[in-house]
Amino acid sequence: MFNKRIKIKEILAKNPSSDQQYTVMGWVRTFRNNQFVALNDGSTIHNLQVVLPLGSVEENILKRITTGASIKASGHLVASLGKGQSVELQADAIEILGDSDPEKYPLQPKKHSLEFLREIAHLRFRTQTFSAVFRIRHSLAFAVHQFFNEKGFVYLHTPIITSSDAEGAGEMFRVTTLPFEQIPRKEDGTIDFSEDFFGKSTNLTVSGQLEGELGATALGDIYTFGPTFRAENSNTTRHLAEFWMIEPEMAFNDIEDNMDLAEEFIHYLINYVLKNNADDLAFLDSRLQEEEKSLPADKRSEFGLLEKLQLVVNNKFERITYTEAIDILLASPAYKKKKFKFEVSWGIDLQSEHERYLVEKHFKKPVIVTGYPKDIKAFYMRQNDDGKTVAAMDILAPGIGEIVGGSQREERLDRLTKRMEEMEIPTHEMEFYLDTRRFGSVPHSGFGLGFERMVLFVTGMTNIRDVIPFARTPKNCEF
Repeated sequence: MFNKRIKIKEILAKNPSSDQQYTVMGWVRTFRNNQFVALNDGSTIHNLQVVLPLGSVEENILKRITTGASIKASGHLVASLGKGQSVELQADAIEILGDSDPEKYPLQPKKHSLEFLREIAHLRFRTQTFSAVFRIRHSLAFAVHQFFNEKGFVYLHTPIITSSDAEGAGEMFRVTTLPFEQIPRKEDGTIDFSEDFFGKSTNLTVSGQLEGELGATALGDIYTFGPTFRAENSNTTRHLAEFWMIEPEMAFNDIEDNMDLAEEFIHYLINYVLKNNADDLAFLDSRLQEEEKSLPADKRSEFGLLEKLQLVVNNKFERITYTEAIDILLASPAYKKKKFKFEVSWGIDLQSEHERYLVEKHFKKPVIVTGYPKDIKAFYMRQNDDGKTVAAMDILAPGIGEIVGGSQREERLDRLTKRMEEMEIPTHEMEFYLDTRRFGSVPHSGFGLGFERMVLFVTGMTNIRDVIPFARTPKNCEF
């Protein structure tokens, strides 16, 4: 059987053994002195040193052991005399599985910029940085499902293609089979979607929330976890056109229950990674410290990566109202010294600089802001008795700002339809949604967590394009 191999993560945890034969396979990181191979198979941030006894390997094989080549090595595990590892593999046999031309392979053993690595995203998984990032991404995804499963939630697959715009922003990717060369039109010149595949205008989903509410008002507690799409022409370090969203919806649940669940959820995810990806986090923590040495003091992170994560899991989140947040910002030295780029006044949508000030400077821990002005929030949020605000909540985290957005949903049919009319949302297209308020309506709530934002936060990376395998951004759709 070809694949009788042991993963490097597993073999590094074993004790030396002269009577046990092991086979490892992986990619060569470095090869020095025609004797020492640093081998990695992606299972861990650490390399296994494979030692070739001098004269044991033919010259033509040695020449093929180059950075990027894949090899199979068999031998015995011995105590290592070198630094950084306790054991190494004393090889009895070496086989080249795949050659790598050192003149053409772009990932030679030297420091590469993240910008360069984005250009070769199909190979960047092989670097230490990105292997760590994507192992952590995997762990976070697994922890998401484990958390909700333990709580008895139902995993609901909401549609990727939909005819609704959950956010009402209109920034959608259209889905159509109509021929671009000869688009059918009605007499008034508008597109005749009746001839399209679905017989109506459709788009890629911007959120699974509305469909999630349908599930929650029958199954109780559900969550979605899938790709969402925004045709927002924002070429920034914080935006993607295709990203993944986690959206739980809970029946018989108010804004306080919602905040409690979201806080517990974030604690759970971070604790899971701290426990299961300690080596990857330690590497990324050291990497961040090295990166920031070259930055001016005012541009450096307030906390180290591990310090930031511990800060989140060891503290109960501060809870304040939007009005209190505005008052804090107006009274802040940063506002008085005109250090904020964006204006501060009641009614604004808080910007990242405002959110980070609240978290990093004022409270020095995560913050949940509630009671936002209704005019800057979506139609489905429950209206508060003051007539000005809604039962919305955002969770703000150090280093990134908003990481979760949610609300108690408006369960009162008359209030919901009135709000939809005010925002010019056609109720005739949303009858399916309104039915949940007509037939057995209940208080319910939910939130959305952008998965890439969470990965960004946990890994300490600074560009969201570096935490998704293949980024989809304006003018960029490679691979």
